[in-house]
Order: sequence, then C-alpha cells, then structure tokens
Amino acid sequence: MSKLINVLIADDHSVVRSGLTSVINKMPNFKVIFEAENGTEAFMGVEKNDIDIVVMDLSMPPGENGLVTTKRLHAKYPKVAILILSMHDEQEYIDAAIHNGALGYVLKNSPDSELIRGIKTVAAGKVFIDVNITLNQSDLDEMDSNQANAELYTYETLSKREREVLPLIALGYSNKELAAKLFITTKTVEAHKANIMRKLGLTTHVELVYYAVHHHLIEF
Repeated sequence: MSKLINVLIADDHSVVRSGLTSVINKMPNFKVIFEAENGTEAFMGVEKNDIDIVVMDLSMPPGENGLVTTKRLHAKYPKVAILILSMHDEQEYIDAAIHNGALGYVLKNSPDSELIRGIKTVAAGKVFIDVNITLNQSDLDEMDSNQANAELYTYETLSKREREVLPLIALGYSNKELAAKLFITTKTVEAHKANIMRKLGLTTHVELVYYAVHHHLIEF
C-alpha cells in the first residue's frame, strides 16, 4: 500500500481552502490534514503535524507574506515540498518563490488539472511551473538570483522566533496578546522585541511597521 501524503493548505479565504481540500482529497494517496488562514498558522501547522506538502497562497493579509513563510519553512523543514498557488504570474514572484524554497508554482486561474499535476510533481521531488506561465530562457537563468536574498539581508539575522514575532508586532498585537498566541511569557516577548529592533537598526514602532511593509513581511 502506498504511503498517504499529508497536505497542508494555507489561504486566507475559507471558500478557497474548502475547494482545494475537495480536489486534493479526491486524489489517490493524498489527504489534507491541516488548513491555515495565514503564514504563522501554516508554520505552526507544519511544526505540529506530519506534513509532506504545503499548498501556499502568497497574499494572506493581514500578516506574514507567503514568500516569507516559504523561506522560513524551507529553512526549518527542507524535506517539506512547497507548492505556491497564486494569482500573480509575474516573473519576479516566481523567481522569489523558487529562490525562497518553493518547489512549484501554480496559478489560481488555471484548471484543477494543473493543480493536480503540480501536487504530483512536487510530491516526487521535482520542480513544477504552471504551463500557463510564460518564462523565457533569461527568466529561467535568473530563477536563482540574489535579489530576494539581498532585499531581506538584515532579516536573515533574526532568530526563528523573532521572525514569528516581527509581523505580529507590526500588526499591533500587544505583549499580552503575543504571549498568549505564541505560548511564551510577556517578558520573553519584550526581549524578542528589543532584539528585533537592535538587529534591524530600528528605534520606533513606526519604523518597524515601515520595514515590515517595505520588505513585504506583512500585508494589509
């Protein structure tokens, strides 16, 4: 008997998650076992479950951008295959997604058959790009460019927990709310805040919000 492949869906629209779950659960040996409505929930879902594939939206406001979640997931769980499902067909998004660790990229306006092909392909450990995406040779040559890495250079100095805390701080969560959401103490939250500000060279909350928005760490 073939191994059951566990799938996590991350999308901020419940109707989209329901539709994806219906399609994927009809595929032999594939089953959706966790649904997340934002990047933070997606990361925690992978932490707490035996996930093989993540189907990830890029825009899940308000909160962490899917590109950032992809980067964090790939760094911590490199064996988890990430398939981006997005409305964005621009090469810069595809470049950044693949560079950040995604194994595949499918457009939301493509038929279900393309999504199914994408899931099966990344499950086999192979790169998949939607047939409806037009990439020329120069695009393919630049797929592993340093652009995304350079843009988030200072972000790389943050610890895993600090990367979780940053977007929530920028969105205005109080220390108490952060502590409850991440199951840590308010004192620990304060320490994370101080470290984030120091590492990023910021002095005010306004500067932190600007940094998070400018580098696409959060969306409104």
